[in-house]
Amino acid sequence: MVKFSIIIPVLNEAKNIANYLLQLQPLRVHSEIIIVDGGSHDNTADICLPLADKIIQSTKGRAIQMNAGAKIAAGEIFLFLHADTILPDNSLSLIKEGLSEKYQWGRFDVRLSGNHFMFQIIAFFMNCRSRLTSISTGDQTLFVQKNLFYQFGQFPEIALMEDIAICKKLKKHSLPLCLKAKVITSSRRWQNFGIFRTVVLMWWLRILYFSGCSPEILNRLYSKGRFVKSFSD
Repeated sequence: MVKFSIIIPVLNEAKNIANYLLQLQPLRVHSEIIIVDGGSHDNTADICLPLADKIIQSTKGRAIQMNAGAKIAAGEIFLFLHADTILPDNSLSLIKEGLSEKYQWGRFDVRLSGNHFMFQIIAFFMNCRSRLTSISTGDQTLFVQKNLFYQFGQFPEIALMEDIAICKKLKKHSLPLCLKAKVITSSRRWQNFGIFRTVVLMWWLRILYFSGCSPEILNRLYSKGRFVKSFSD
C-alpha cells in the first residue's frame, strides 16, 4: 500500500509546474502525487502527465480541489501541498516517525523565499502563532492520517480559511505534530501586494473570520485587497 498521498491543487501553473514536480520525483518511491486542476486555461494538466501518478479535474476552489484529491488517494497519510511550496529533506520520514496516537496530524515550520529581512520576521511569528494556537495555515503544509481526515469531514468547502477551519476540528481530537523542519513557500503574495499591506490584511481577515464573518466576504476582501488598502491610503 502507498504510505503517502501528496495532493496538490493547481490552477494555471504551466509556467512553473514542471520544474516544481521534478523536485518531487524521488518521493514517488513511497508516495503518490495527485494533481487536482481547478480548470486551468493553460496546459498545466498536460505538463503534469508524466510527472504525477493521478491527475483529475475539479471545480475551482482550494478546499474543493483538495477534497477531490483525497477521494481518490490511496495513501495512509495525506499531505496537502501548495504548488509554490518546497518540502524539506526527509520530509516524509519526519512525518512517519513523528505521527502517533498522540499526534495524528500536523504541519511544518515555514520559511518565506526572498531576501527581505521582514520575511524572516513574518515566518517566525507564523510558526510561533501556530504552536500557541494549534492552527496551521496551508503554507505550512498540512498532513493528516487518512482515517482522521474523514472522521472530521474533510476540508469545509468554503471560499477562504479552509485550513484554519479544519485545524479547529482536528485539534479537538489530537495535538498537531509541529515539525521544526522548514518548508519554503513563495513570498510572491507579500511582494505583489506589499509586505505591510499583506500582513495587515491577513491579520484582519483572521480577526473577521473568528468574529463570524462569512468566508465568501473574506475571500472578496482578500482577492481585491480593499480592506488593507484602506489602512495604507
